[in-house]
Amino acid sequence: MKMTTSLLLAGISTLATLGVSQMTHAEGLLSADTLSVGMEVSYPPFESYKDGKIVGFDPEISALLAAKMGAKPQFNDTKFTSLILGLGSNKFDAVISGMYVTPERVKIADAIPYAKTGASIMVLKGAEVQPKTEQDLCGVKVGLQQGTTWVKALNDLSAQYCLPNGKESVIVQEFPSAPEVSQALLSRNVQAQMEIAGAAKMFAERTKGRIEISSPDLVYPQTLGMYVKKDNAALKASLESALSAIKADGSYMALIEKYELTPVND
Repeated sequence: MKMTTSLLLAGISTLATLGVSQMTHAEGLLSADTLSVGMEVSYPPFESYKDGKIVGFDPEISALLAAKMGAKPQFNDTKFTSLILGLGSNKFDAVISGMYVTPERVKIADAIPYAKTGASIMVLKGAEVQPKTEQDLCGVKVGLQQGTTWVKALNDLSAQYCLPNGKESVIVQEFPSAPEVSQALLSRNVQAQMEIAGAAKMFAERTKGRIEISSPDLVYPQTLGMYVKKDNAALKASLESALSAIKADGSYMALIEKYELTPVND
């Protein structure tokens, strides 16, 4: 179901008391005074529903950015595979949804790096298969969310590492959403799941230990990006300026530490 929710997170209104000055209204917005953001709200800790509200790293950073731009954030719950398409058809101003910066995506939209992270591999607790790195996934049936960069990464792994070394290919099975991948793992329809580290940790916690993280280190570390339309240079500049402002006042780093991510430097 696609929902549109307008929300100014609790606590953001206190920014004024911290001496944070707002910028004038940003240019390039579809609607004045509103920063409309596309995201798939099923991906904790980046974005998820809690008590009817959208919570997580992406809505929180969106609210911080919007406040600096003299706007209010509006969140548009959209399937991950439709986010860039929705941006192109003016359904929202920007995509902020735990999305990696990739060469394929920057061909059709502009990206603003805003955090760094990587993936973790999840398995059922006590499972015989316990992959520690991506190379351990040869011959393993791995569940992935549709549209993620790991589909190509694991297919490349099969062609460039598994088969040349006499191992079986990674068996990739795609699902519409990350929670559906976790359900497939719990049902033993796949042997492993790969997700952004923060999301993997949250999914493991929500299953009360039935799912565990088997990889000790990050797999395929990459940069997360906010996306705007190629022809919207004004909005890109406004978001970049707002991002610099929240870095300067400390609210960006506080959020990065809260969600155990890695910051990006200017």
